[in-house]
Formats: sequence, C-alpha cells, structure tokens
Amino acid sequence: MRQIEQLGAARSLRQHIAKVQNGSSKADTDRAGGPLLSRLSRPKWILPEAFTTKFTSKTSKSSLKNQARSPMLALVAVVSLSSTLGHRFYNQPKLDVGTKAPQTIKAPDTASVPDYKTTEEQRKAARIGAVAILMLDPAVNRQIYQELQQFLQQGSDLREAVGPFPFAKSSALSLAAQVYLRGCPEWEWRSILAQAKEKSQTSDRLSLDSPAVAGPTENKSQQDAIAQLQAYSRSVRAEEFQSLTDSISSARRSYLNAVEALEKPLVSGFPQIYDTSLFDLSDAAWQKTQTGMNRAAKRMVAQGILQGLPKEILKEAVKLQVADEVPLESQALAVEGLTAILQPNLVRDREETKQLAELAAQKVQPVMIAVQQGEVIVAQGKDISQQDFVLLDYFGLSRRGVNWLGLAGFVCLVAGAIAIVLLVERHYRLRRRDHLLLLLLTLSAPVLVSLGLPWTSLPAIGILAGGFYGSAVGVTVVGLLSALLPIGLGVELIHLVASAAGGLLGAFMAGRLRSREELALLGVAVGLTQGSVYLVGTLIASAAAGAIWYVVLGTVGAQSLAGLAWSVVAIGISPYLEHVFDLITPIRLAELANPNRPLLKKLAAETPGTFQHTLFVASLAEAAARELGCNVELVRAGTLYHDIGKMHDPLGFCENQMGGGNKHDEINDPWASAEIIKKHVSEGLVMARKHRLPKAIQAFIPEHQGTMLIAYFYHQAQQIAAKEAEDLKIALPDAGNLKSTIESREVREEDFRYDGPIPQSRETGILMLADSCEAALRSLKDATHEEALNMVNKILRARWQDNQLIDSGLTREDMSLIAEIFVRVWEQFNHKRIAYPSAVFTPR
Repeated sequence: MRQIEQLGAARSLRQHIAKVQNGSSKADTDRAGGPLLSRLSRPKWILPEAFTTKFTSKTSKSSLKNQARSPMLALVAVVSLSSTLGHRFYNQPKLDVGTKAPQTIKAPDTASVPDYKTTEEQRKAARIGAVAILMLDPAVNRQIYQELQQFLQQGSDLREAVGPFPFAKSSALSLAAQVYLRGCPEWEWRSILAQAKEKSQTSDRLSLDSPAVAGPTENKSQQDAIAQLQAYSRSVRAEEFQSLTDSISSARRSYLNAVEALEKPLVSGFPQIYDTSLFDLSDAAWQKTQTGMNRAAKRMVAQGILQGLPKEILKEAVKLQVADEVPLESQALAVEGLTAILQPNLVRDREETKQLAELAAQKVQPVMIAVQQGEVIVAQGKDISQQDFVLLDYFGLSRRGVNWLGLAGFVCLVAGAIAIVLLVERHYRLRRRDHLLLLLLTLSAPVLVSLGLPWTSLPAIGILAGGFYGSAVGVTVVGLLSALLPIGLGVELIHLVASAAGGLLGAFMAGRLRSREELALLGVAVGLTQGSVYLVGTLIASAAAGAIWYVVLGTVGAQSLAGLAWSVVAIGISPYLEHVFDLITPIRLAELANPNRPLLKKLAAETPGTFQHTLFVASLAEAAARELGCNVELVRAGTLYHDIGKMHDPLGFCENQMGGGNKHDEINDPWASAEIIKKHVSEGLVMARKHRLPKAIQAFIPEHQGTMLIAYFYHQAQQIAAKEAEDLKIALPDAGNLKSTIESREVREEDFRYDGPIPQSRETGILMLADSCEAALRSLKDATHEEALNMVNKILRARWQDNQLIDSGLTREDMSLIAEIFVRVWEQFNHKRIAYPSAVFTPR
C-alpha cells in the first residue's frame, strides 16, 4: 500500500513539475539536469554571487602553480636560446672586418696567408658565370615528328572523308561551280535545283519545294551554277541530269560530314588548325604541302629551338622555311600547323655544364696575401678590410674572446623575443607543456645549424607551431627566430630568407587546414616557395646569375626538396606530438568528430536515443560557437563525446527506453536514481581516458553538467521524506526517537547535485546551455518564435542564476545572442511542410 501511495505521489509530482517547468537539460529521467521551477525564474538577468567548488579550487591552485613556474621556464628559455643562438659572441674577434684599428699594427713575421673566404667567393662566381652547354632532347624531337605525322594523317583522313574532287566532269560543271555547290547551304541548293528544273515544273511546285527562297538569285556564284545546270539539263537526257544532281547531293553529304569532323580536336593539346580550305586543295598541292612541312620541321629541329623563344619569332622562322617548300594556297595552313607542333628541344647538358663550371672554378687560383716582417698591416684609425683581418687572425692579433657586451645585448634580444611570443599567445591560454614544446621546436633550428646542415628547420617549425597554436603564434615564432639566427650564427642570408619564407607560409596556412591531405599540399607549396625565393634572391645578389639563371636551377631544386622534406617531417611527427603534449589541432578534432570512430559507433549502436540527442545538441552548440567566435571544431568534437557515459546504463535515460518501462519507476528510490544519473559523468571520464581522448575533450563531460541540481529526483526525494515523516508522526506519536528517525531521512541538496566542475571555458558553457535547451525545444511543435525565445531565455537565465557560468567567460550579452541562435536552429529543424491530400496516398 505504501508503494502504491508513493507511486501516486510521484505521478502527481511529475504532473506538477511539468506545468511549472521552464526547460530541462535533456530528455532523460533526471531528467539529467532536471526541470526548472518557475519560482526560480526572475524577470531580469542577475549577476551571480561568488561560487566555488572543490573542483574550481583545484583549478585555481593548478593555475597558480603554473604561474609560479612560468618565470622559471622563461629563464630556462632565455638561457638555452642564448646559448645555442649566440655562438658568434663566444669567440668573436674584437678587430673584425669593418672595425677601426685602435693602433697601427705591423706584421711580426714574413708570411703568405691564404684568404679562403675570398677564394671561395671568386670560385662561386666562376661557377655561376660559366656558360651552359646545350644539347638536343631526343624525346622532344620524337614527340615533334610524331605529332606532325599525326597532324598530316588526320588531314589526309579528312580529305578522304570529303570524297573525290572534282566530283563531276569539268565539261558539265566548272571547278568553281563544284566548289560552290558542294558547300552552299541546303536551302540554297534546293533553290538552285528548282530553278534549274523550272522549265519542267510549275510555280506551285517550286513554292512547295523551296518556301524560304522565292525571287531573284543573290550572288554571281549562284547565278553561274544555275546557268551551268540549266545548260547541262538542256543538252542531256533527264537520266544524265538526274545522275549529275545525285553526284552533287552525295558530295554535299560527304562534305557536311567532313566539316563536322573539323569541329573535333585533331591533336591533343592543340587548337583546331584545319579549316575548309583543306578540302579545296588538289591532290598534288596537298602532297607537296606534306613534303614541304616535313622538310621544314626537320631543318628547324636540327637547328634547335631555345626555351622561352616567343611564339611570334618562331612563327616568322616557320614562314621563312615553308616559303619555298609549300604551295602558296596552303602556306597559311602549314605555318599554323608547324607553329603549334614545334616546341623547344634544346636542354642543358647537366654533366657538361657542371664540368665546365668546375673547370672554371678550378682555374681560379687561391688568393694569397703576402706580408713582410715589420710591414704595416693596418694603420691606426683605418677600417679593417678582409685582407687585413686575414693577416690579423693569422698572427693572433684579432683579439678573439667572449664579447660580453654583445652577448648581454643578444640575451636582451632573446628575452624581448620571448616576451613578444608570450604577449601574442596570451589570447590562446597556452599551458606549460605548450611553452616547453615551442621551446624545443625553436631550439632545433640553431642546433641543426651548429651541426653544419645547410638548411634550417624553419619550415617544420612554422607548420607545427601554426598547426598547434594558430597562425599568429606560428608566424611570430618563425619571424623572430629568423631575425635572431643571423645575429648569433653564421648563416648564409639567401638560405635563411628562403627557409624563412617557407616557414612563414607554413605557419600562416597550417592553422587553417582541416585534413592531412591539405597539409600534404601545403608541404608542396612550402617547397615551391622556398625554391622560388632562393632563385629570386640569387638572381638579385649575383649579376652574373641573372644572365644565365638556369645554372642555379640545381640548387633551387635542392632548396625546394629541402622545404618539402621538412614539411614531410612535420606532418610525420605531428600525431606523436599531439598525443605526447595532449594537443588539439583542427585536424585532430576533425578526426575525432568522424562518426566512424569506434567510440561514436558504439554510442550510436548502444544508445541510439542519446546519439540523436547528441546530434541535435551539436547543431545548437556549433551555431552558437560560430557566432561567438569560439573554437567550432572543439565544440563539435566535445559535444559528440559529452554523453558517452550513458553507455554504462542506457535504459537509465528515457531517450533510450523506446517506449518501454521507466527503470526509475521500478527502482522507486530517488537517491539511487540520482546516483545512476550522476554516474554517466564519472563513467564517461573513465571511457574517455581509456580511449585516450584529449583533456580538452574530456573537460566537456563533467563541465556540461557543472554542479547543477538533478531537480526531478531531488523534489521526489523531498516528497517521499515528507510523506514518511507524516506517516511516522501518525503511527508513532509518542516515540522518543522520532526526531532522529526523521533526521536520518533528511534530503541533502548536495546528494542531488553533480560533482562539477562548472564550465571553465566558453565552449563548455555553450554546451551546457545547448544541452539544457535541447529537450525543451524538441517538445515544441506549433510554438511561435516569441514563445520559443521566451522559454529558452528562461532556461538560460536559470543557469546564470544558479552560478553555473561564472567561470566560463560568457557574458549576459552572449546569453541573448545564444538564445536567438538556438531558436533559429530549432526553426530550421522544424520548418513548415505542405500537407499532402489523402488522395496522394491512395493507390490507383
């Protein structure tokens, strides 16, 4: 009897709550997040009071701990970067090239000292200035001959398709008349034929046969053709005249088919060259045209065609070659055909050119600087030249040692660069491990330069830093590192500028890409950029290279391959760095949001109702995140995983019961039901750790519920406790332990609240609001925009007044915007449809 009364009371409670409900966080039995009572709603937004939990306290302590260690990490960064980047200041000569001599310095001994730097510069200039040796490319020659033969064969095929010409005796029709009759329009041919037979046909029949033409002829060719046909018809029998007209009609059909064939491309990659003039050539003229084009092509191929030769100059050369070889009437056709088919066939002979360049470099004698004992090397106050420095360094007079002043200035530059990076990344709230990764990536560049590698790792640094932390951080790191490298290390400027260009492109674009395929294409772009910048820099720096730029193409290719190789390295190690440093990149988030991931497939299979709920919540949250400028990819991925804990007990949540019985009605214990509901958070975290989800994704699981009250079971527990207390008072009015018995059934609010923490970011705060509004929006059918907006505003106001959003970074202005977005998405899902009449569904 007691159970029946409690079940009746529970039903009454559900009905009462349904009337005063402002919304629920979802359509489960708690109904997880609980219905909001109208007494909690207030007419205006109210600023929340200070609200902390044990979880936010832990977060604050962790934040303070990170801040306390940040100066130490910054100090480590300054020391390590200064040590690896500042090699130049450790053994720097005080009397370097360009400095003024503090006193007159004389040679202590007679010597002849080699100037290796000047010698190498002269040899490099000799290599670049060497004239390239060219050779004919047999593959290109074969292609030219093959395309020419194909071109001529197709011309012959077209002429064969048009049929023999002349198609009638010249005594019956002149060649000009045959050309005209073969190509004139169909209606004009009918008119000519009708006029030629007019002696034997009535005017009515003429009107029926050629309604488009009635009246005098329009041109001399037509008049000549009519006159010749009339003359022939008068001089021969009707059968012979009919045979002639049949020959004309057959020739016209063949001609029309051939003209249609002209519209199709003849040689792949070339424009249409043939026209109807091909059909007007006699067989002898066409044969001579083929022979002349072959001879002209062989002569031009043997002479060689240079790369970059303008088409106009090539065309003029072709005209000169075909002038005496091809008939006048087909010269235009031959010129157009050869100009389209001929292509540059001279290429650089790499081996011969390399040998010539090396020979030119070997001819450069080593630069020797001779000096006699007591001879003045440099006078006091004079600028020290390269030759002076070679002698000073040889005799140990350059005063090498640690440049403490320069090193101190360089340390200040490094510290300033680190401060700029910290200022730029402040918006991204990087963790200590992120700072450590940036430091390691930055250190890779000077370490590799110190090891003697000719290429810096700037492209890889740009792609990784930009992909992990955004374009602003990536561009800043690469730009500052590129500025510091030549100050502290001996790096060739052109190499550095080329690598920096590739790194800056990678840093700028990597954060905008959403797949590994796009990242691979970015690697190609980085390589091309690095090679192009190196080519331009070399041409600008060397006047000799500008005249024969193709000599440096080998080095340019090496630079491009280096940029591509660093991009491959960055793409290869990025997944490992993402897992080791717990990073979330747009690419990784897109991979996590793939519905074919094992965990999401399991969620869809075991909890289909929860999965559908998740998809609608994701639509709401994504739209709001996009409007507020939040991380949309993070919101999408976090939303898809926020309820994975419901797989521990799918039937404990009504969206998965599919019309079956309510498990919580059978339990009839709000305390136990609340524990089941709360457990989907703890179990979700266990599953997330098991599947190695990033911590940023794991944060969505507890924070989307925060410390909200499971209102349904809380009020049910209050009602049961009140009922039990009343029954005890009636049954045991004089019991001395009544008070302690009632207190043992006291309903504590903390037993029905989630453990938290409350949302710590705008992304998780948006998910909490979307999760709270989803069930309420689904329940609306024919509500107006204003009614839906009022209901959503009540739900959001309740979350705000419950102090769930104080650490999320969301403002009251954001709340109004979020409400509008939620309603707009709901309207898109519930758009109006046309009601089909019943007759549509009635089978015929």
